Amino acid sequence: MKIESPTFHRVSVDFGDEPVCMVPIERRRSFRRNGLAAWRAAFQNSRLAAQPNRRSRNGFTLVEILVVLVLLSLIVFALMAVFAGTQRAFRASLTQTDTLEGGRAVMNLIADDVENMTPSDGIYSVGLNANNQTVTAGPVNFGITMASYFSPPSPLFQPLISSPSGQMRTNLLENIFILSKANINGVPTWVGTGYSVNTNLPDGTLYPLYRYYYTTNLSSGPAGAWGLYTNFNGFQYTNGTQWSHLMDGVVDLTARAYDTNGVWMTNGYAYPLNFHIQNASFWASPWGESQCLFCSNALPASVQIELGTLEDRTLQHAEGLSGVNQSNYLANAAGQVHLFRQRVWIRNIDPTAYEQ
Repeated sequence: MKIESPTFHRVSVDFGDEPVCMVPIERRRSFRRNGLAAWRAAFQNSRLAAQPNRRSRNGFTLVEILVVLVLLSLIVFALMAVFAGTQRAFRASLTQTDTLEGGRAVMNLIADDVENMTPSDGIYSVGLNANNQTVTAGPVNFGITMASYFSPPSPLFQPLISSPSGQMRTNLLENIFILSKANINGVPTWVGTGYSVNTNLPDGTLYPLYRYYYTTNLSSGPAGAWGLYTNFNGFQYTNGTQWSHLMDGVVDLTARAYDTNGVWMTNGYAYPLNFHIQNASFWASPWGESQCLFCSNALPASVQIELGTLEDRTLQHAEGLSGVNQSNYLANAAGQVHLFRQRVWIRNIDPTAYEQ
């Protein structure tokens, strides 16, 4: 009996997006019974061999998840630090802008008043009282006197960081009076203006600066002009008709008078003034600044104004403190004090006041 060897040929099977596999098919009758099961087994084996493990490809390990969380946390913290720094810089710039604008506005106001000072040409005399203190009589054209110091700390001493020897900055407060003339509603008028810092407010406000403004008819003569200065020395800050509140945080307010040669007029111009300037008196303060009064036809040739103001945030923090804590905090706030300085030339100076 002749036995025929089974013959095979390959049939290509395509299942759409699945890989094409070649399945051997036996051309015998037995394939009809077992061919379907063999074909399925061969197809499954070829499919598994052709594709990677989907489970291992789509999953994440716990270590990978932790690494991602740590990286995200670092990014969030970095963004928060950048945002906080930007906010601080923005607030600091706003504070400095407000301080600079307020300081410039006050300096311009003082400069306008000083520039318009006018001699009274009134009779002036000076002498010493029983306490050996200088006593003046007569209208005051321009005056610089030391403020009365109570609380908060005045003078305010602040160590300078830039000074290797530990030099201290001394913030002084002075009272400044200016006499001028004006035509108000068609009436010639004496005008007295002044600036003073109140250092003893009961509500705890620190270093408020006040402006004095008072007028009297020019027909009242030198006596009326003299009354403007004596009223200024009363320092009745609560009188809203004469005093107006300009700003807070003024830790430094000084004025210096200069003669026609640009020389600072100090207590070297002692009375009697036989060879310097007549109708003016000078005396030193405990901290080196010169106090002075100009009367009759005497005026300084120029005046230098210095104004020092605290930043708003520093001022608010200091107002929440008291006693030694407040003093120590302000003493260490030299970097938060903004200084303004301006030289003002006097238009109504009388040159004969400087003649011998």
